[in-house]
Amino acid sequence: MHAQESPSKPGLLGAGPCASRPHVLVVDDDAEISALVTRYLEGHGFRASVAGSGAELRRALGEQSIDLILLDLGLPDEDGLVLLRQFQQEWHGPVIVVSGRGESVERVVGLELGADDYITKPFDLRELLARVRSVLRRATTAPTSTTTEHKVEFDGLRLDTATRRLIDREGRSAPLTTGEFELLRTLLDHANQVLTRDQLMNCLHGRDSGPFDRSIDVQIGRLRRKVELDPSHPQLIQSVRGAGYMLAAAVSRV
Repeated sequence: MHAQESPSKPGLLGAGPCASRPHVLVVDDDAEISALVTRYLEGHGFRASVAGSGAELRRALGEQSIDLILLDLGLPDEDGLVLLRQFQQEWHGPVIVVSGRGESVERVVGLELGADDYITKPFDLRELLARVRSVLRRATTAPTSTTTEHKVEFDGLRLDTATRRLIDREGRSAPLTTGEFELLRTLLDHANQVLTRDQLMNCLHGRDSGPFDRSIDVQIGRLRRKVELDPSHPQLIQSVRGAGYMLAAAVSRV
Protein backbone atom coordinates (compact mmCIF):
# COMPACT_ATOMS: atom_id res chain seq x y z
CA MET A 1 0.00 0.00 0.00
CA HIS A 2 1.29 3.45 -0.89
CA ALA A 3 0.11 6.94 -0.03
CA GLN A 4 1.36 10.12 -1.66
CA GLU A 5 -0.42 12.58 0.64
CA SER A 6 -0.48 13.22 4.35
CA PRO A 7 -3.14 11.25 6.25
CA SER A 8 -3.82 14.33 8.33
CA LYS A 9 -5.09 16.29 5.37
CA PRO A 10 -8.80 17.18 5.78
CA GLY A 11 -11.08 14.87 3.83
CA LEU A 12 -14.06 15.43 1.60
CA LEU A 13 -16.47 14.43 4.37
CA GLY A 14 -14.98 16.67 7.02
CA ALA A 15 -13.88 15.67 10.51
CA GLY A 16 -16.70 16.44 12.92
CA PRO A 17 -17.73 14.41 15.96
CA CYS A 18 -17.55 10.62 15.68
CA ALA A 19 -21.32 10.32 15.55
CA SER A 20 -21.44 12.40 12.35
CA ARG A 21 -18.61 10.61 10.55
CA PRO A 22 -19.14 7.54 8.35
CA HIS A 23 -17.98 4.46 10.23
CA VAL A 24 -15.80 2.03 8.26
CA LEU A 25 -15.01 -1.41 9.69
CA VAL A 26 -11.64 -2.70 8.46
CA VAL A 27 -11.71 -6.51 8.58
CA ASP A 28 -8.14 -7.77 8.21
CA ASP A 29 -5.91 -9.96 10.39
CA ASP A 30 -2.77 -8.05 9.36
CA ALA A 31 -2.34 -5.54 12.21
CA GLU A 32 0.11 -3.38 10.24
CA ILE A 33 -2.20 -3.00 7.25
CA SER A 34 -5.22 -2.40 9.51
CA ALA A 35 -3.39 0.34 11.41
CA LEU A 36 -2.23 2.01 8.18
CA VAL A 37 -5.70 1.96 6.63
CA THR A 38 -7.52 3.15 9.76
CA ARG A 39 -5.07 6.03 10.26
CA TYR A 40 -5.48 7.08 6.66
CA LEU A 41 -9.28 6.91 6.74
CA GLU A 42 -9.47 8.77 10.05
CA GLY A 43 -7.21 11.46 8.62
CA HIS A 44 -9.74 11.93 5.82
CA GLY A 45 -12.88 12.39 7.87
CA PHE A 46 -13.94 8.83 8.67
CA ARG A 47 -14.34 6.86 11.85
CA ALA A 48 -12.53 3.53 11.48
CA SER A 49 -12.58 0.35 13.56
CA VAL A 50 -10.78 -2.96 13.14
CA ALA A 51 -11.92 -6.59 13.25
CA GLY A 52 -9.20 -9.20 12.88
CA SER A 53 -11.43 -12.24 12.37
CA GLY A 54 -14.88 -13.40 11.41
CA ALA A 55 -15.85 -13.64 15.07
CA GLU A 56 -14.78 -10.04 15.70
CA LEU A 57 -16.71 -8.93 12.60
CA ARG A 58 -19.91 -10.51 13.91
CA ARG A 59 -19.39 -8.95 17.32
CA ALA A 60 -18.80 -5.51 15.80
CA LEU A 61 -21.97 -5.74 13.69
CA GLY A 62 -23.95 -6.60 16.81
CA GLU A 63 -22.50 -3.83 18.95
CA GLN A 64 -21.80 -0.90 16.62
CA SER A 65 -23.38 1.08 13.81
CA ILE A 66 -21.32 0.35 10.70
CA ASP A 67 -21.65 2.28 7.43
CA LEU A 68 -19.23 0.25 5.27
CA ILE A 69 -17.13 -2.89 5.61
CA LEU A 70 -13.70 -3.39 4.04
CA LEU A 71 -13.53 -7.18 4.03
CA ASP A 72 -10.27 -9.01 3.47
CA LEU A 73 -10.92 -12.51 2.11
CA GLY A 74 -7.93 -14.17 3.80
CA LEU A 75 -9.08 -14.27 7.43
CA PRO A 76 -7.52 -16.74 9.89
CA ASP A 77 -10.72 -18.34 11.22
CA GLU A 78 -13.12 -18.23 8.27
CA ASP A 79 -13.06 -17.95 4.51
CA GLY A 80 -14.00 -14.40 3.61
CA LEU A 81 -16.33 -15.49 0.82
CA VAL A 82 -18.25 -17.81 3.15
CA LEU A 83 -18.45 -15.02 5.69
CA LEU A 84 -19.72 -12.59 3.06
CA ARG A 85 -22.47 -15.02 2.05
CA GLN A 86 -23.57 -15.49 5.65
CA PHE A 87 -23.70 -11.95 6.94
CA GLN A 88 -25.13 -10.45 3.75
CA GLN A 89 -28.35 -12.33 4.56
CA GLU A 90 -28.86 -10.10 7.59
CA TRP A 91 -26.78 -6.96 6.94
CA HIS A 92 -27.40 -5.15 3.67
CA GLY A 93 -24.90 -2.34 4.04
CA PRO A 94 -22.14 -1.76 1.49
CA VAL A 95 -19.09 -4.03 1.35
CA ILE A 96 -15.79 -3.57 -0.47
CA VAL A 97 -13.91 -6.84 -0.82
CA VAL A 98 -10.16 -6.54 -0.29
CA SER A 99 -8.26 -9.49 -1.69
CA GLY A 100 -4.60 -10.37 -1.76
CA ARG A 101 -5.25 -13.39 -3.89
CA GLY A 102 -5.49 -11.49 -7.13
CA GLU A 103 -7.42 -14.18 -9.00
CA SER A 104 -10.32 -12.78 -10.99
CA VAL A 105 -12.53 -15.67 -9.89
CA GLU A 106 -12.33 -14.49 -6.26
CA ARG A 107 -13.42 -11.00 -7.27
CA VAL A 108 -16.28 -12.33 -9.39
CA VAL A 109 -17.53 -14.62 -6.62
CA GLY A 110 -17.33 -11.75 -4.14
CA LEU A 111 -19.50 -9.60 -6.41
CA GLU A 112 -21.88 -12.53 -6.93
CA LEU A 113 -22.32 -12.73 -3.17
CA GLY A 114 -23.25 -9.07 -2.86
CA ALA A 115 -20.06 -7.04 -2.55
CA ASP A 116 -20.37 -3.52 -3.94
CA ASP A 117 -16.78 -3.20 -5.14
CA TYR A 118 -13.39 -4.87 -4.82
CA ILE A 119 -9.78 -3.87 -4.58
CA THR A 120 -6.70 -6.09 -4.65
CA LYS A 121 -3.56 -5.95 -2.52
CA PRO A 122 -1.23 -4.18 -2.76
CA PHE A 123 -3.34 -1.08 -3.28
CA ASP A 124 -2.73 2.65 -3.26
CA LEU A 125 -4.40 4.29 -0.26
CA ARG A 126 -5.71 7.09 -2.45
CA GLU A 127 -7.48 4.57 -4.66
CA LEU A 128 -8.93 2.85 -1.60
CA LEU A 129 -10.19 6.19 -0.31
CA ALA A 130 -11.80 6.95 -3.67
CA ARG A 131 -13.56 3.56 -3.67
CA VAL A 132 -14.82 4.06 -0.12
CA ARG A 133 -16.16 7.51 -0.90
CA SER A 134 -17.82 6.34 -4.10
CA VAL A 135 -19.60 3.39 -2.47
CA LEU A 136 -20.72 5.45 0.53
CA ARG A 137 -21.94 8.23 -1.74
CA ARG A 138 -24.18 5.77 -3.57
CA ALA A 139 -25.39 4.27 -0.32
CA THR A 140 -26.26 7.55 1.39
CA THR A 141 -27.26 9.96 -1.36
CA ALA A 142 -30.99 10.49 -1.57
CA PRO A 143 -32.50 9.29 -4.86
CA THR A 144 -32.57 11.97 -7.54
CA SER A 145 -35.31 12.17 -10.11
CA THR A 146 -37.16 14.63 -12.31
CA THR A 147 -40.22 13.92 -10.15
CA THR A 148 -40.88 13.90 -6.43
CA GLU A 149 -42.53 10.48 -6.61
CA HIS A 150 -40.67 7.57 -5.05
CA LYS A 151 -42.28 4.50 -6.62
CA VAL A 152 -41.35 3.23 -10.07
CA GLU A 153 -43.48 0.52 -11.70
CA PHE A 154 -42.27 -1.71 -14.52
CA ASP A 155 -43.20 -5.17 -15.82
CA GLY A 156 -45.42 -5.92 -12.81
CA LEU A 157 -42.66 -4.91 -10.38
CA ARG A 158 -42.34 -1.82 -8.20
CA LEU A 159 -39.19 -0.13 -6.94
CA ASP A 160 -39.59 2.07 -3.85
CA THR A 161 -36.69 4.49 -4.14
CA ALA A 162 -37.31 5.92 -0.66
CA THR A 163 -36.81 2.58 1.11
CA ARG A 164 -34.66 1.03 -1.67
CA ARG A 165 -36.82 -2.08 -1.77
CA LEU A 166 -38.20 -4.04 -4.69
CA ILE A 167 -41.80 -5.32 -4.60
CA ASP A 168 -42.11 -8.40 -6.76
CA ARG A 169 -45.05 -9.58 -8.86
CA GLU A 170 -46.60 -11.38 -5.89
CA GLY A 171 -46.37 -8.30 -3.68
CA ARG A 172 -43.42 -9.58 -1.68
CA SER A 173 -40.66 -7.22 -0.61
CA ALA A 174 -37.17 -8.10 -1.82
CA PRO A 175 -34.20 -6.24 -0.30
CA LEU A 176 -31.58 -4.90 -2.69
CA THR A 177 -27.91 -4.34 -2.01
CA THR A 178 -26.55 -0.85 -2.68
CA GLY A 179 -25.07 -2.00 -5.98
CA GLU A 180 -28.27 -3.74 -7.10
CA PHE A 181 -30.38 -0.70 -6.25
CA GLU A 182 -28.10 1.71 -8.11
CA LEU A 183 -27.88 -0.58 -11.13
CA LEU A 184 -31.65 -1.03 -11.32
CA ARG A 185 -32.30 2.68 -10.85
CA THR A 186 -29.83 3.51 -13.61
CA LEU A 187 -31.47 1.05 -16.00
CA LEU A 188 -34.93 2.41 -15.13
CA ASP A 189 -33.80 6.00 -15.66
CA HIS A 190 -32.66 4.96 -19.15
CA ALA A 191 -35.36 2.40 -19.95
CA ASN A 192 -35.33 1.10 -23.53
CA GLN A 193 -31.91 2.64 -24.11
CA VAL A 194 -28.73 0.63 -24.56
CA LEU A 195 -26.12 1.39 -21.89
CA THR A 196 -22.54 0.27 -22.42
CA ARG A 197 -20.54 -1.43 -19.68
CA ASP A 198 -18.40 1.69 -19.36
CA GLN A 199 -21.50 3.86 -18.89
CA LEU A 200 -22.82 1.52 -16.21
CA MET A 201 -19.43 1.26 -14.54
CA ASN A 202 -19.15 5.05 -14.40
CA CYS A 203 -22.63 5.34 -12.90
CA LEU A 204 -21.93 2.68 -10.28
CA HIS A 205 -18.22 3.02 -9.56
CA GLY A 206 -17.09 6.30 -11.09
CA ARG A 207 -14.61 4.66 -13.46
CA ASP A 208 -14.45 2.81 -16.78
CA SER A 209 -14.32 -0.95 -16.89
CA GLY A 210 -11.09 -2.70 -17.74
CA PRO A 211 -10.77 -5.19 -20.59
CA PHE A 212 -11.11 -8.12 -18.18
CA ASP A 213 -13.52 -6.50 -15.71
CA ARG A 214 -16.65 -8.61 -15.33
CA SER A 215 -18.17 -6.74 -12.38
CA ILE A 216 -21.06 -5.24 -14.37
CA ASP A 217 -21.90 -8.63 -15.90
CA VAL A 218 -21.89 -10.19 -12.44
CA GLN A 219 -24.16 -7.50 -11.01
CA ILE A 220 -26.51 -7.80 -13.99
CA GLY A 221 -26.74 -11.54 -13.29
CA ARG A 222 -27.57 -10.92 -9.63
CA LEU A 223 -30.23 -8.38 -10.52
CA ARG A 224 -31.79 -10.67 -13.14
CA ARG A 225 -32.35 -13.31 -10.46
CA LYS A 226 -34.56 -10.80 -8.65
CA VAL A 227 -36.53 -9.28 -11.53
CA GLU A 228 -36.78 -11.84 -14.34
CA LEU A 229 -39.52 -14.46 -14.59
CA ASP A 230 -36.87 -16.83 -15.97
CA PRO A 231 -33.35 -15.56 -15.22
CA SER A 232 -31.85 -18.17 -17.55
CA HIS A 233 -33.78 -16.58 -20.44
CA PRO A 234 -33.91 -12.88 -19.54
CA GLN A 235 -36.48 -10.73 -21.28
CA LEU A 236 -36.53 -7.66 -19.06
CA ILE A 237 -32.81 -6.85 -18.79
CA GLN A 238 -31.58 -7.69 -22.26
CA SER A 239 -28.03 -8.16 -23.46
CA VAL A 240 -27.26 -6.21 -26.62
CA ARG A 241 -24.44 -8.02 -28.35
CA GLY A 242 -21.31 -5.94 -28.70
CA ALA A 243 -22.94 -2.96 -26.99
CA GLY A 244 -24.16 -3.49 -23.43
CA TYR A 245 -27.49 -3.89 -21.65
CA MET A 246 -31.00 -2.48 -21.93
CA LEU A 247 -34.05 -2.63 -19.68
CA ALA A 248 -36.93 -3.34 -22.05
CA ALA A 249 -40.14 -2.27 -20.34
CA ALA A 250 -42.60 0.56 -20.01
CA VAL A 251 -41.78 2.53 -16.86
CA SER A 252 -44.20 4.65 -14.87
CA ARG A 253 -43.63 6.73 -11.73
CA VAL A 254 -46.44 6.86 -9.22
